Amino acid sequence: MIRFALALAVCAGAVDAQSVKLRGNEIDILLSGNTAIGVWDGVPYRQYFDTDGTTIFAQPGTRSARGQWRVEGEEYQSLWPGDTDWEGWFVMEYAGDWFWVSKTTPPTPFEVVEGEQLVAQ
Repeated sequence: MIRFALALAVCAGAVDAQSVKLRGNEIDILLSGNTAIGVWDGVPYRQYFDTDGTTIFAQPGTRSARGQWRVEGEEYQSLWPGDTDWEGWFVMEYAGDWFWVSKTTPPTPFEVVEGEQLVAQ
């Protein structure tokens, strides 16, 4: 359901498979109330994005971290305990896959599942 609604918005003008940078409202639709699943620095993670602006980052064998998230302009941004500045990432879609993108790291793929799914089922 998430993919279908967002795919219509993101890919409406795309003819060939090409990367598309999501707009702010598209990032909000994709993440709000949902969980991102991926691998960060070689370790699997799950991150839930609550509609109230809180986020929970969970990795196997470690204590979960609770932070804040928001969308500013065309960036997803997060703020974690101990941080003084918000860190921003672009969200890209390519051939049906989602990617976190920043100026300092290569595109990092992730998938989105509906609702809070911090524990693998």
